[in-house]
Order: sequence, then structure tokens, then C-alpha cells
Amino acid sequence: MTQEELDSLMEGEPDISEVDAPEEDKEEEFHKQTIDPNDFRVEADQKWPPPPPTEDHKVVHQLDEVTRDTEIKGTQIFDQLEIMSNDAAKIEKQAKNIKNYLKSQEELFTKLCTTFPHIQSFQKALESTQSIQEDNQKIIDSSNEINDASMQAMDLMQYQDIHRQKIERVINVMRALAQYMNSLFEGKIDDSKRVGSAVFIAGDDKEDIVNEEDIEALITSFGSK
Repeated sequence: MTQEELDSLMEGEPDISEVDAPEEDKEEEFHKQTIDPNDFRVEADQKWPPPPPTEDHKVVHQLDEVTRDTEIKGTQIFDQLEIMSNDAAKIEKQAKNIKNYLKSQEELFTKLCTTFPHIQSFQKALESTQSIQEDNQKIIDSSNEINDASMQAMDLMQYQDIHRQKIERVINVMRALAQYMNSLFEGKIDDSKRVGSAVFIAGDDKEDIVNEEDIEALITSFGSK
């Protein structure tokens, strides 16, 4: 600190470095003060990786399970939708046969009512047949709606297959990167033939650094190689 800065500080004047600071530095400092480090799931000062590399935490292994289960469940859903569509078509076909029968019954009771207008049973039978025809038409309409809904569901399921393909592409990229990193850090010396190294040595900021006996053992291992 120069004499001018010291005099300025004693007189209570603002720090020139703070006044002349660029707007980008001020904005960066503002973000540092406002962002809560606890908002992140993984912090930089924590040990990496957070999950151990077991079978339950292997990323590619889990993604492979997702794609496999997605394909299996998607096929099962398609099968169920196909069953629904086929049954709806059967209901529609049977309902049309009933419709033809009811139509013939309506023509018959219409003639009987015209020939015998005073017989109430013919009139009631005609009204009942017409009511059943309306219910039968509702069954046909419902079966058509079920069939259409099944076809639309099959179309929507195509997006699930696209998502599976995207995950498979991510897996292939990850595997390619893993192979590249393995090749990049590959050495000519086998790991079993490498010289052992101490976990902590003098100068490390650790309480349990190696002692003189560890150092002597390490030097002895160098001579045996």
C-alpha cells in the first residue's frame, strides 16, 4: 500500500480500486454474493465422485436398463392397444348384425301396427325396437371411438421409441469418450510393474504424512525394481 492510499484510507475516502472497477467485475462479485452454494447438488470442494462406482451407480449401466425396459414395456403396451383395437372392431361388427335384425323387426311391427292399429302390444313392440336401435347405435359409436383412441395411442407411443433412440445415442457418445480417455491416459508400462508411491509426503497439508520409516521403505522399493 502506498502513502497516498494510506492517507486516503485514514481520511475516509473511498477506495479507488473499488470505484474504478469494471462493470463486469462488479456483476461477477454480485453473483458470487447472491448465489447460494447449497443450491447445487454437487459442490466443487466435495470429494469426487459423490456416488461410488458400484453397479448401482454406473451411468451407462443404468441407461442400458432404461432403454431395455422402455423397449419391453413399449412392446407390451402396443400389444394391449392392439387387443383393444381388435375387440372394438369385433364389437362393431356384431353390433351391425344386431342393427340389421332390429331394422327388420321395426319393418315387421310397423306393418302390424298399420294393419291392426287397435292392438297396443304391436305399438309397444315397435317403440321398444326403436329404443333398442338407438342403444345399439351408441354401442357402434363407442366401439368406433375406442378404435380411434387406440390408434392415436399407438401414434403417441412412437415418441417413446424416439426417446429410446436418443438415449442410445447418448450411450454411444459416452462409450466413445470413455474409450478415448482410456486411450489418452494409456501408458507403455503395466500398472503391476510401476513403482509404488506414498499417499502423503513431506510438504502435504495433511496430518498423517509419511514418516521416516515409510520413506526408507519407499527408497528400498526403488532399489528392488
